[in-house]
Amino acid sequence: MKTARVTLLTSPDFKRFLSAEAKREKVSVAELIRSRCERRPTDDEKILAALTGELNKAVADAKKALKSGLDEAQEVLAELRAKRLPDAVVRTRSPRRQAAGERR
Repeated sequence: MKTARVTLLTSPDFKRFLSAEAKREKVSVAELIRSRCERRPTDDEKILAALTGELNKAVADAKKALKSGLDEAQEVLAELRAKRLPDAVVRTRSPRRQAAGERR
């Protein structure tokens, strides 16, 4: 038996939404709210929620792995650039040294 009263203040737009939903479902606004709030998830919804949790974890793990891989690639590129730069500097200085009479 339903004997407790709940007063709910909403915006006029939300009240119109509730009235339209109740009319569409052919129930009162009170019954609409009760049915939506008392509703228990179905087995499919429980499975979907579990899968969503697993998917969110897998996405987070994938993002971490991708970031780690990108960081490692940047490190390797930096090392390669660092090794290449001194060689390039030596090559560009060598002709000047030779022109100035310096020899290795």
